[in-house]
Amino acid sequence: MTKHAGFPTDEAVTTVAAPAPAGLHFTPFPLPKVATRDCKKLAAVQVDIAAPAVAVGGSWFESMKASSPRRSADAEHGDWMEKHPSALTWFEAALGGAEGKQIVMFLDYDGTLSPIVEDPDRAVMSEEMRDAVRRVAELFPTAIVSGRCRDKVFNFVKLTELYYAGSHGMDIEGPANQSNKHVQANGGEAVHYQAGSEFLPVIEEMYRTLTAKMESITGAMVEHNKYCLSVHFRCVQEEEWNAVEEEVRSVLKDYPNLKLTHGRKVLEIRPSIKWDKGKALEFLLKSLGYAGRSDVFPIYVGDDRTDEDAFKVLRGMGQGIGILVSKFPKETAASYSLRDPAEVMEFLRKMVNPKGDGPEKMMT
Repeated sequence: MTKHAGFPTDEAVTTVAAPAPAGLHFTPFPLPKVATRDCKKLAAVQVDIAAPAVAVGGSWFESMKASSPRRSADAEHGDWMEKHPSALTWFEAALGGAEGKQIVMFLDYDGTLSPIVEDPDRAVMSEEMRDAVRRVAELFPTAIVSGRCRDKVFNFVKLTELYYAGSHGMDIEGPANQSNKHVQANGGEAVHYQAGSEFLPVIEEMYRTLTAKMESITGAMVEHNKYCLSVHFRCVQEEEWNAVEEEVRSVLKDYPNLKLTHGRKVLEIRPSIKWDKGKALEFLLKSLGYAGRSDVFPIYVGDDRTDEDAFKVLRGMGQGIGILVSKFPKETAASYSLRDPAEVMEFLRKMVNPKGDGPEKMMT
């Protein structure tokens, strides 16, 4: 398998050039400019919200509405793909650094293993995807890292052999199946961690307040994810997006220990503690006995802004790869890309059977 060039470990959002043909050398390209898009097309293209609130000239909602995809979109997408090449097209190059090392898989759920849907309770995982994840987990320690409540993600995935990190990694549980070989390799000890348990009462209180506030905005929905709250506005009329933000901020000002972040047509409220998906990745690697080791190759696949914390950790480690699931250019610390959950499933299947010609397995 072709060896892949080392990943830079300096600035988290430094981009990596597309792997060059054999015998040629390549250098990193400058950071790409993110293509902006018309908000009226968001429902069809499912563009991530990747910008914080705008202090001058209106809110981040208004900034998103004002954006346009008309400026050299095709050329810009081509440039972006050179810097974040397809993990399928460049599979051998992407996985070259994993040769002789232990792969550990980290997978986001919404937008990665299941499509983004209007009703978050209907983000059902296909049986084909479940089978692909199951087969990967037979070979490599595998974790689902999601902003969702851990129990809710488990009910979607229904695989007991996985590690689950819910609420953006604040609620972690190891495999329920103690016969799992990866648990045995770690001495058979169960993995369990909860960050920010002291915030549970205030999260519950804010949930009740926000739910009452959102009743006046058609289509708005507050999802309780135990350690955090998700205010979904995918079904809200565009002209009321600002109203959603204003209501959330009006409530949040009374809770100085909570913070607001943005996702794909969702506002996330969570504790202001130094814990995120990147910290969850580090915790799980340590729990598996791989902290500080050079013979491990973590792979993190995610589509959301919150997954950037994990991509940055991999950049800092200089090990493994981050794979962004996106059809459109955006700033990211990931090294590679996949377009949608269908390509994620194809990538997972290739992880199990790289050549596609039989039961051959990858390195473990």
